[in-house]
Amino acid sequence: MEWADSGFVVAVRRHGESGLIVELLTREHGRHLGFVRGGQSPKRRSVLQPGNLVAAAWRGRLAEHLGTIACELLRAHAARFLDDPDRLAALASATALIAVALPEREPHADVFAAFARLLDDLDSASDWPARYVHWECGLLAALGFGLELTRGAASGAAADLAYVSPRTGRAVTRAEGRPYHDKLLPLPAFLWLDRPADGAEIERGLALTEHFLVRHLLLPQGRRLPPARARLALRMRPRAAADTIARSAV
Repeated sequence: MEWADSGFVVAVRRHGESGLIVELLTREHGRHLGFVRGGQSPKRRSVLQPGNLVAAAWRGRLAEHLGTIACELLRAHAARFLDDPDRLAALASATALIAVALPEREPHADVFAAFARLLDDLDSASDWPARYVHWECGLLAALGFGLELTRGAASGAAADLAYVSPRTGRAVTRAEGRPYHDKLLPLPAFLWLDRPADGAEIERGLALTEHFLVRHLLLPQGRRLPPARARLALRMRPRAAADTIARSAV
C-alpha cells in the first residue's frame, strides 16, 4: 500500500534512537501518522516543524499499519513566526487542536483548506487573533458541532445578540438572556457582526470556543485541552488588560 499527498505537519514525537513519528494533516487522507527513519537528524527535524507544508509519500504493508513516510519540504511556515511569540503560539495551538480533535485517516478537505488560510492570516493579517477565533468556530462546524451565532435561539432575531447557550451553542439576545445571564456564555460582537475585535473580545471569544471544543471534541474522547491552546489564551490576556486600561484612560 502506498500513496502520495501534500500535508501540514501537526505533531512529531521521538521513536527509537533516531526515528520520529510524524502526524500530518493531508489534503486527501486526513490526519495521518507515519514513521520517519532518521527523523531526528537536524536536516529532517527542520523539515518536520509543526505548520510546515510537505510533500508526503506513505508506504505500508497493510492500510491499517503505521507505515513509513518520506517528507519533502514545500513551504516552511513555522520559520515565518519565530520572531513573533503570539503568532507562534497561535500556530502551536491550531496544530495541537487538529492533532487531538480530528479522527485519524478521515479526509477533511475543508479543515485542510481552512488551516492553509489561517497560516496566511497569521503571516499577514493585522486582525489575526479574531481570525484565529473564527478558525476554531470553523473547526467545530467541520466536525459537526457548528455554533449558531447570527440569530437568537428563541426569537430568531438577528440584532442585539449578547449571549450563547452553553448547551446548544445558539445565540441569545440581550433581552432573552437577561434573566439567565449568569448561566450563559458572553457572545463577542465580532463573531456575529463585521467589526474589529479588541483584546477583551478576543479573550471572550477564546473562552467561548474553548467551552465547546472541550464539551464536544475532547471530553467524549477522554482528552483535555492541549497545553498549547491554554498557553495561547494566557498570551492573549495582556492584550485584553491593555485595551481595558486604554478605555479607562479616555
